[in-house]
This record gives sequence, structure tokens and C-alpha cells, in this order.
Amino acid sequence: MSPTSPARRLRLGLPRRVFSQVLLMQLAIAAGVAVLATGLFLAPLSDQLDDQAMRRALAIAQTTAAQPRLAEDLSSSPPTAEGPVQKAAERIRRASGAEYVVIMNKEGVRWSHTDRGQIGKVVSTDPSDALAGRDVMEIDNGTLGRSARGKVALRDAGGDIVGAVSVGIEYDSVRARLVHSIPGLLAYAGGALAVGALAAYLISRRVQRQTRDLAFSDISALLAEREAMLHGIREGVVALDRAGRIRLLNDEAQRLLGLGTEVIGQPLDEALGDGRTTDVLAGRVTGTDLLTVRGQRVLVANRMPTDDGGAVATLRDRTELEQLGRELDSTRGLIDALRAQDHEHANRMHTLLGLLELEMYEEAAEFVGEVAGAHRVTAEQITEKIHDPLLAALLVGKATVAAERGVALSVPRDTALPDRLVDPGGLVTIVGNLVDNALDAVAGTRHARVEVDLRTEGRTVVLQVRDSGPGVPTEQRETIFTEGWTTKEPPAHGKRGIGLALVRRLAERQGGSARVGEAPDGGAEFTVVLPEGLTEPGIATADEQNGPQHEGATMPRVPEEPR
Repeated sequence: MSPTSPARRLRLGLPRRVFSQVLLMQLAIAAGVAVLATGLFLAPLSDQLDDQAMRRALAIAQTTAAQPRLAEDLSSSPPTAEGPVQKAAERIRRASGAEYVVIMNKEGVRWSHTDRGQIGKVVSTDPSDALAGRDVMEIDNGTLGRSARGKVALRDAGGDIVGAVSVGIEYDSVRARLVHSIPGLLAYAGGALAVGALAAYLISRRVQRQTRDLAFSDISALLAEREAMLHGIREGVVALDRAGRIRLLNDEAQRLLGLGTEVIGQPLDEALGDGRTTDVLAGRVTGTDLLTVRGQRVLVANRMPTDDGGAVATLRDRTELEQLGRELDSTRGLIDALRAQDHEHANRMHTLLGLLELEMYEEAAEFVGEVAGAHRVTAEQITEKIHDPLLAALLVGKATVAAERGVALSVPRDTALPDRLVDPGGLVTIVGNLVDNALDAVAGTRHARVEVDLRTEGRTVVLQVRDSGPGVPTEQRETIFTEGWTTKEPPAHGKRGIGLALVRRLAERQGGSARVGEAPDGGAEFTVVLPEGLTEPGIATADEQNGPQHEGATMPRVPEEPR
């Protein structure tokens, strides 16, 4: 015979499916409990039946000894088969169903017995305890075999002991009762086992549905794969239970949120604190691809509820993408400004060429001086008041863009900012966002103007950006600083609603504040206060300590975003 192929060999052992294993284990437990319960019931049942038989025998003996004439007949008649004692004993035996009723005198001589041949003979067991006045219950062997016995003293009318009464219950009848009770007990055990099997099947079916009929090895593999996936992907995953407590936080989520594993088990509000990020993860803000800011990171969050009442939220780091997108927008704006300047420059060259051809040389010289002087005056006015090169360059560029858009961008006479900024890049981001917002708000309106006021009070820097636009309604003056809030169409690179949130974050990071109100001449007035915005005189700023950058290098900046 050829050996059986491995694929056709009988596979012994437990089945692989969770449903089958749980069902078999529960059936084994139910069967074991049924057998154990039956055994525990049968073990004391035999003793209980013996005790009941002995008590029955003792009760019959006590009833017999209470007969009023029995003691007198024992003392007045000989032990014969036809004597009154024998007749009385047989009558009681037949009426009670006892195996025997033996009446004896003080010497242990029988006056009655089931076997008449034993009358007149001494009993085979010691009657001393009964003759001493003590009730006796026992299981013992006698002339009729093994029996359950009860013995009591027999007293005359004066209360003196004249003999004893011994009653026996056939032990085979006790055993028969025990054997007779077993089928019924097994029937009850079988019924309980059937109910347990049905319950085990229903529970196993529920387990089968919940585990998708997988094997334990499959579940173990899925858990291992889940751990590897959660801790290996470059996307943050936060799992919450139905009470809003954190139950899972992968490595990327810990990095993006700035949390550690110690927050697992804590409520989300307690772990993250108040803010839009908490509201988004908790489901209080609904939607897809929701933008939020955590620290200096721009995050995109999505939340999906789970069947158990909890939720799983995913987080993606969009900081670099947002920065690249804003740089792209800035580049496009600069290109548009350069294109407009080129067009204006061409018009000016045509005008100059016409003046020269008409030999109007004085007018041509005056025209060139006006054009060159206008740009020079604007730059000089800004640099005289704003000594920080980054911020001055930003405002000069914004002034050029504003002019091309038909907006008058001005800096008040009392504006003064020394070159001692603690965080020049942060202030550039704040000013850039607020000026861009103001330009967008007033673009296309009559007499459009934007005013940028920068002043210092000790080490405190106060920035105010005013515009002549429609302003911000009172009920929205806090909402506009929320991540994701915007009134504009999203750009090509993604979503808006980050700029004002970053402005407030940057201000609060330095212990300051950002708020919006109404400008004196109408429109909006954004005020940013930085209490520690300037260094002490004589202390180098962070940029000065790092040294000048090489030509062509760009300063690192926090991303800008108009509202």
C-alpha cells in the first residue's frame, strides 16, 4: 500500500475555528459539571437513605415500646410462638413493613421474631445500650442479614426497664431506593446538560459572528499585523472608547500631538486640553479632512465611529504641504505683481520715448525723477520706521502689491520698531497674514486703504493692522481665529482657515494676544500684543547670534495663510 498523502491524513486535535473550539470547551465544561453534580448528589444520598431507614426503624421501635400491655405480657407469659408478645410484634411488623420486630427481656432472650425458631434464644447482637435506656440507631448484620436497626428500652407501668424492642429495616430495600433514584437523577442531569449545550451553541454562534469565523491563529496574526501597521504607518491613529477615553495612540499620533503613552486611558479633553483639535477628535466638529493646528503643526483629521460606540481618528501632517502651497501662492502673487510692473514699466518707457521724440527733454527728466522717487520714498519711509530688515522688506513688497491692486498701504508717522526682535520670523508671519487679509478685504472697494502700525512700549511690541473694508461682525470676532474658519474659496493646493489661527498661536506662544475690533473709520482693526517681543538693549537676537546667512539663503518662516 502506498503511504497516505499528507493532504488526506486524518487531522487530529482541536478544530481551528474559534466557534468550534469555544463550543467544544463549553460542552466539555457543561458535561463535566453535570457529572460532578450527579456524583456530588449521589454521594450523600446513600447516607441520607441509611439515616432515614435507621430513623424509621427507631420510630417503629419507640411506637412498639409504647404499647400499654406489651411490658406486662413480657413479664407474665413465656417466650412462645403463640404467645401474646409474638402476636403483637407480628401485627406491628406487617403494619409498618419492617423486616422484623424483636422483643426481648433483660437477659436478651427473644419473645418475638420473624423466624419462630429464634424465639426463646438470645439475640445475636449486644442489647446492652438499649437495656441501659439509650436509643440505638445502626446498620448491622444479624440472623436475617444486614439491616438498618433501631433499639429502645421497654418499660413497665412504673418506668422500670423490663426489656428492649429491636426493629430492623431490610437493607436491600434501602439500596433499591438508591438504585431506583438514579434514572430520575440522570434524566435531570441530561436535561440540564441539554440546556447547557443549547446555551453553549448560542454563545458560540455569537462568538462566531463577532470573530468573523476566524481561527485563533488568524486572530493572533491579525493582532500582530495590526501592531506592526499602526506603529509603522506615517499617519497618526487615535482610538477612543464610548466614554471618550484614549485607548490607542500609535507612534505617529504621539509625535504629531506631542503626547506619550501615559495618556492612554485618560479622557480626551484631559489629555489634549481645550481647543479645536480636541473638538475634532471628540466628534464635536464634523466633516472630512478637517484642518486643525497642534503646536506649530497643521494637521488634517478624519474621524470614523466604531460599532462599540467609540471612534477612530486619523491625523496627517500637512505642515510642509501647507507651507509649500503658501509659498506657491506668494510666488504667484509676486509673478502677478512683476507682470503688472512690467506692463506699467512698458507704459512708462513708451511715455518717456514719446517725450524724447518730441524733444521735451526737461519734461522727460522730470517724469523719470517722479517715477524713481515714488518707489524710493516708499522704501525709505518704511525702512526709517521699521529697522528690522525682514519686516521692512516684507512691508516694501506688500506696498508694491497693494499699489498694483489699487490699495493705499501706509505706515503711520509714530510707527517705530527697533532691530531687537526676539522672533523676527514669527512677527513676519503675523504681519504678512494680517496684511494679506486686509488687502483681500478692501480689494475692489472705493478709497481702499490699509494701515500698518507697529510701536513698542518697553519690551512690548504692539501691532495694529486697519483696513477700510466691511469689518468683522461682533458675533464672529472669536470664531475667525478658529482653525478651518474662512470666507474664501480654497486655493489649488488645499484648504484655507489656518492663517488667523496661526497668528493667535504665535502671539500666545510669546505670552501675548490677538484680537479684532472695529477701526476708527470703519473696517476691521486687528491688534496683536507681544509682551516680550524685544530683547534687552545690548543683547543679540537669535538671528545675530547665528550670524549672517549666505547670499541667496531664505529665512525659515512659520507658514502664512490669509483668512
